[in-house]
Amino acid sequence: MIEPTGERLARFLAHAGVASRRHAEDLIAAGRVQVNGVTIREQGTRINPERDVVLVDDKVIQASSQQVSILLHKPVGYLSTVSDPHGRPTVLDLLPANLRKLRVYPVGRLDSDTSGLLLLTNDGNFALHLTHPRYALEKHYEALVRGRPGNPLLRALRQGVVITEDDGRRYKTAPARVSVLRHEGDSTRLALTIHEGRKRQIRRMLAAIGLTVLELKRVGIGTLTLGSLPPGKWRYLSAEEITALRAASQADEV
Repeated sequence: MIEPTGERLARFLAHAGVASRRHAEDLIAAGRVQVNGVTIREQGTRINPERDVVLVDDKVIQASSQQVSILLHKPVGYLSTVSDPHGRPTVLDLLPANLRKLRVYPVGRLDSDTSGLLLLTNDGNFALHLTHPRYALEKHYEALVRGRPGNPLLRALRQGVVITEDDGRRYKTAPARVSVLRHEGDSTRLALTIHEGRKRQIRRMLAAIGLTVLELKRVGIGTLTLGSLPPGKWRYLSAEEITALRAASQADEV
């Protein structure tokens, strides 16, 4: 019935826009998901989306047949998730109903207090290509920090710094590209480029060298840039942009 190979059930539910990957795992654990009439509780179960019938709370779930990918300028205060149990605003609230019906979801994440370029799609293969660590697309940020960091601090970022993650483990980041864009009064605007995507990584890197972040914006991913798109607005990715993103990630992998 259920394929030993194929797409993970939680991933399928997330890509179908039912819930985030973590919430999808909770739905499975609670016995609310059925595949071909059988209740599934085991995490890691794989299915064939083209053949297996998946239900959540007795409702059939289907992946969208119309694949779209969009670029959104996420404002501060919005969560990079499909839904929030506490009713906080999410990036899907910024999209029209016709896009929400296509079950697009964020590729990766930006923290609530971080603005900038966020990709959304309902194309699971494209999303996996953008988020898998082996492809390591560059991510470009601008950070406004308090003070005027000198060369020793910038050199530390270029060499990699040790950050502490949520579970208490310490991790040394890969070298970042960093430069001073300009001074703004007693503050400094920095340009930073990283390959990794650990939780709150830029903020933690800057905190590790004693810098306080006043503003943080992601201005580019791979070959894509935010450009002049205003906060809260979105646009479709062109076929050429999608092809260029795939090519850039393959080049980075090599």
